[in-house]
Amino acid sequence: MRIDLHCHSTHSDGILPATEVAERAKLRGVEVFCLSDHDTCAGFEASKAVFPNAIRGVELSCTEEGKTVHILLYALPNSNWSVIEAALTKQREVRRERVHIIAERLAAHGAAFDAEAILERHKGTVGRPHVAAELVRTGVVSSRDEAFSRFLKDGGPGDVKVSRLSVADGIALAMEAGARAGLAHPHLQGNLVEPLLERHRPNGLTGLEVHYAIYPAKKRKTWAAMAKRHNMVATAGSDFHGEGVTSVKQLGVDVPEDDATRLLDWLEIQV
Repeated sequence: MRIDLHCHSTHSDGILPATEVAERAKLRGVEVFCLSDHDTCAGFEASKAVFPNAIRGVELSCTEEGKTVHILLYALPNSNWSVIEAALTKQREVRRERVHIIAERLAAHGAAFDAEAILERHKGTVGRPHVAAELVRTGVVSSRDEAFSRFLKDGGPGDVKVSRLSVADGIALAMEAGARAGLAHPHLQGNLVEPLLERHRPNGLTGLEVHYAIYPAKKRKTWAAMAKRHNMVATAGSDFHGEGVTSVKQLGVDVPEDDATRLLDWLEIQV
């Protein structure tokens, strides 16, 4: 079964509108779909208009031991998503204020840009990729990579830390709303991943993104074994942002029948 529970639109750091992301998913034969923008569900209704069975979800930016951890939250048929939406609104406000702080810092380094111009164009979740695009647009740098290497990389002059929920708080939020929670792209956590699962699986972190687009078969087997050890559900997502943004060029991940069946049961849906 072809599934995609992890992809992005212009409501966060993707380059395609939510409707087009959903349309491409349909054309690719995706049967289970969720637009999971960073810290916002603003594109859900647009995606659902194209993909009527779309699941409401979000990629929540959390922190653990000073490191960013992304938790994917998915609504169940009877979830109270308003609980999550209230927290997301606060997160977006913090992120938007952060753009002004980055603008002040970079102005002192000869890389001035108009923070309000970014915020006016992007009503959803904004972050360093949007600042990078603005620096390219205004000719301060010649590419996104240059923007990050000179100004926006971790530890750079434009690296302004944003207040985030802890992983424990993010999972608690999902549990309060009656939603599911899973760990996104586990390879990014390095040696932290196993302790993360041991610590948070008992509290509701029950999904692990085993079927991630860039993982070859051997790597998926490694993560599948880890999911089995911790009695977690193997989730699936492409992490598609649009062509040219990452190495992922298309939506949809093919999932073995047994994993797909368990995943659908976890989400309490029928296809």
